Amino acid sequence: MRKTRLLLALAGIGFAGSALATNGMNLEGYGPIALAMGGASMAYDNGSAAVMNNPATLGLMGNGARLDVALGMLGPNVEAKMAGMPTAESDGDAYFMPAFGYVRKNGDLTFGAAMFAQGGMGTEYGRNSWVSGYQSMVFAGSGGVFGTAGPSGRESRSELGVGRFILPLAYNVNDALTLGGSLDFVWGGLDMMMPLGGAMLADFMNPLAQNFGRVNAASSSMLPTLNGMMDASLGGACPGIAPACIQDINWASFEFGNKNKFVQKVTGSGWAGKLGIVWKVAPNVSIGATYHNKTSMSDFKGNAVMTMNVDMNVPGGGPTGGPGFMSIPVTGKIAIHDFQWPETYGIGIAVKPDDRWMVVADYKRINWKEVMKDFHMTFTSDASAGNAAMGLANQTFDVTMYQNWKDQDVFQFGVAHRTTDALTLRAGVNLADNPIPRTYLNPLFPAIVKNHYTAGFGYVLGDASDINFALSYAPKVSQSSPLGFQSEHSQLSWQLMYSHRF
Repeated sequence: MRKTRLLLALAGIGFAGSALATNGMNLEGYGPIALAMGGASMAYDNGSAAVMNNPATLGLMGNGARLDVALGMLGPNVEAKMAGMPTAESDGDAYFMPAFGYVRKNGDLTFGAAMFAQGGMGTEYGRNSWVSGYQSMVFAGSGGVFGTAGPSGRESRSELGVGRFILPLAYNVNDALTLGGSLDFVWGGLDMMMPLGGAMLADFMNPLAQNFGRVNAASSSMLPTLNGMMDASLGGACPGIAPACIQDINWASFEFGNKNKFVQKVTGSGWAGKLGIVWKVAPNVSIGATYHNKTSMSDFKGNAVMTMNVDMNVPGGGPTGGPGFMSIPVTGKIAIHDFQWPETYGIGIAVKPDDRWMVVADYKRINWKEVMKDFHMTFTSDASAGNAAMGLANQTFDVTMYQNWKDQDVFQFGVAHRTTDALTLRAGVNLADNPIPRTYLNPLFPAIVKNHYTAGFGYVLGDASDINFALSYAPKVSQSSPLGFQSEHSQLSWQLMYSHRF
């Protein structure tokens, strides 16, 4: 049983602690013009945010150039609950995302450059919350009780950031048809501080959790060494610390992260592209469609530390000859394998009944299933003196965790009314399903938000400039895991953009 506990504890800490966003890991809208109308953006001019939506709509702008500078704030309210434990509230409640875009139209060609956040957020639970891992093992011997139940005191945090630098090109084939596309340089980074212990370790121990397939594969040159140190009665040689051996593990924490909110510890990069079309089927009706291919990013790589708090059977270490409690840090490098952003396609319509009103509607399909089947990481310990003393130098721990996300359908509806020559009011709704199966829900990764209600405005400052603002509210949703905890998530976000035309 103790060997199983160790293996599952170490396997469990490989679970992906990624970003929360709003349509799965995507923002529900890119650019405040689109966001204010539920994210619908396929068939009308919505500025340089078209590079994230449908690049063909860039061809709908007039001749000349425009510069857009934007700032967005993602404001989640996340709680994790478990019976018998105080509610764990995430302190990660504000994530800021800058963006800019410059595009120029010369005749039938529109081109430029832009940088946008694809998605980014995370969770930050307190060091004393139940999510931080509870030490539940207490040794009761003839000489008394050793060890105390309680939180590990380790930081529990997850943060994913993915951004794109985009080179778009749009071409007006004729007055009715516009084609567009873009080449995207994509980069991403992940921070994760994930301790497990007590109730959470028990979740990974029980047969029900194993039947759920949480561990698809766990292989390692490190595990035999750790298991050999578990107990002298098991024949372990206890390398480096004989005759002391590990009796049990109280908690384990897998950690790679820093305090920089814009640069994560483990990073990767690669390429992607988009295609789009806009067809003006009538003077007041346009139809647009787009296709975004799956990214081709490198493995995310960086430095990491695996810390284990263990019960050491140390002769003379206590009234009964033990136990002794100690934390063992194992330094090394981590590689997150084949983390990609999904293939996406969509279609939409924009109708202008008159020069004051516009009604828009989009459908979007996000193919999470292909890219979120599992989460695969490899930790490789280094040859430091501390690792060598424990017999853990230059060893690997490889874990593949099931995710099994579902593909996601998103329906976006919006309306705009030009109330005065300077002021335009907008409102919309974004309706989506939750792609995460309850089987694989994790408190560090409750990206379970479904619907959003949006509103905003545009205001003309002068002949050459304007501002646009959008507010998005996602009502609270909850999802319960078969492993005994519940996640709750609501959200209030905004985007602000200043535009200047040349």
